[in-house]
Amino acid sequence: MATVALLTVSNIFMTIAWYGHLKHTKSALPLAIVASWGIAFFEYVFQVPANRLGYGYFSLFQLKIIQECITLVVFTVFALVAFRVGLKWNYLVSYGFIVGAVYFAFIGDR
Repeated sequence: MATVALLTVSNIFMTIAWYGHLKHTKSALPLAIVASWGIAFFEYVFQVPANRLGYGYFSLFQLKIIQECITLVVFTVFALVAFRVGLKWNYLVSYGFIVGAVYFAFIGDR
């Protein structure tokens, strides 16, 4: 669970770094880049320990798949809250396929 918790915190920082500047498109691009880079530092503060703790218990591929699923959940919450965009049916179907991918990634290893 520590790996998942750390990856979740890591993804919160990364989502803000990658997409938060879109709320302020009138600010200078170099400022957005520097601010995003500064925020992304904290993503690594949580991501590196998460992968170190999880590697061995999870395979390398499983770690990546977990991270991608967390990224989608964090991004979805961020998009809904910060940008007030709605989910469309095709996005939900796409997420369902990703959940299926997670299932298949884990069934052969346990």
